[in-house]
Amino acid sequence: MKKNKFSILTIILLVLAFNNGCGKKEPAIVTGADQTDRYLPLLADRNVAMTINQTSTIGNQLSLDSLLLLGINVVKGFGAEHGFRGGNSYDSIDIKSGVPTISLYRGKNKPTKEDLEGVDIMIFDMQDVGTRFYTYLATLHYIMEACAENDVELIILDRPNPNDSYVDGPVLEEQYKSFVGLDPIPILHGMTFGEYAQMLNGEGWLENGVKCKLNIITMLNYKHGKPYLVPIPPSPNLNTQQSILLYPSLCLFEGTVISQGRGTQPLIAFTVLGNKDLKGKYPFSFNVISRQRDTIPQTTTECFGLDLRNYDTGIFKKTGRINLSWLIELYNAYPDKDKFFRKGANDSYYFDKLAGTNKLREQIIAGKTEQEIRDSWEPALSQFKEIRKKYLIY
Repeated sequence: MKKNKFSILTIILLVLAFNNGCGKKEPAIVTGADQTDRYLPLLADRNVAMTINQTSTIGNQLSLDSLLLLGINVVKGFGAEHGFRGGNSYDSIDIKSGVPTISLYRGKNKPTKEDLEGVDIMIFDMQDVGTRFYTYLATLHYIMEACAENDVELIILDRPNPNDSYVDGPVLEEQYKSFVGLDPIPILHGMTFGEYAQMLNGEGWLENGVKCKLNIITMLNYKHGKPYLVPIPPSPNLNTQQSILLYPSLCLFEGTVISQGRGTQPLIAFTVLGNKDLKGKYPFSFNVISRQRDTIPQTTTECFGLDLRNYDTGIFKKTGRINLSWLIELYNAYPDKDKFFRKGANDSYYFDKLAGTNKLREQIIAGKTEQEIRDSWEPALSQFKEIRKKYLIY
C-alpha cells in the first residue's frame, strides 16, 4: 500500500508541476505580417508599394495576394535578388495580380523618384538570414534612402533572424563597400530587419544622413537566440535549415576556387565544400553540373572536400563564432595557392568585398592563426556590439 500511495503522490506532483509550466510548449512566434490588425488601418485609402519575395506571406498566402483580397490598393511591387515572387529579377508585370514590378537587383539597386511617383506608403517584408553579404540587407538600405528622399512612409513587417544568436566577423571597411556590404557592420549583425532599420536611421548611415519615416510591426513571442525554423527557402541555394545556419561561414568561399555545392543534384548548396584539385586529399566527393548560358551541353565536375550536411550547427551558438578553420584548412590543402582567391576586374578580389576587408585574405596567405585573425577584428567588433544594443527590440 505504501508503494501505491507513493506512486499516486508522485503522479500528482508531476501533474501539478506540468500545470505550473514544466513541459509547456513555448508560444509560437507571430510575425509582423500575420498581425494584419496592426497595419491594415495604415494602408486604407492609400497607394501602397511592396518590397517582397516568396517568403512574404500572411498565413499560407503571399502577402500581396492577401492584401489585394482585403481591398488594399497595391500599385507597385519591388523585387530584390531572386525576384518578386522568387522568380525572375527584372521589371515586369506580376502574372497573378497584374501589379507592375521593378527589379532592384539587375541594373539598379535603388528606386528612383519616378518609381515612387504616386506611392504613399511602402511595405518591406522578406525573410533575412542575418549576414552582411546577403543582399536583402543592402536592398533595405536603398529602400529606406529612397523613401526618405521622396517622403514615403515605410512599414517593416518584422520576421525572425535565424542566425541572430551571435555577432561575429570583421567589420566592413569603407573602401570595400558594395552591394554585398554597404554599412560598417560585421559579417553577422545579430539583428532583425526592424532593428537594423532603426540602426540605419539612428547612426546616420543613409546617404546625406536622411531619416526614413519608419513604422515597425514587431513580432510576438520572439527573442534573440530563440531557434527558428525558416518555413520557406529565402533563396534557391539556401533550401534547408542546415544551409541557412552554415551560410555565414561558407559564403566567403564564393570568392575562392572552392565550390559550395551550387549545381549539385539534388541541390546541397552551402552544406558541402570542395574542388576537383583536392582529389586524393579528401575521401568525400560530390558532382557539380555546370551549363554555359544559352547552350545545351553540360559538364560534370567531381569535387573533393568536406561534407557538412550533418555538422552540428549548434556549435555556432555555443561559441558565438563563425568557422574560420575550414577556410584555413582548404587554403592549406589547395595545391595552387596563387589561384585559391579568385581575381576579378582590375585584379580585385571578390573575397575582399565579402569579407569587408583585404586583411582576412592576406592573413590566410601569411599563415596567421585563427586567434591572430580574430584579434585583428578588435576593437571594431566590440564597438559594433555596443552600438547594436541601442537598437534592439527583442
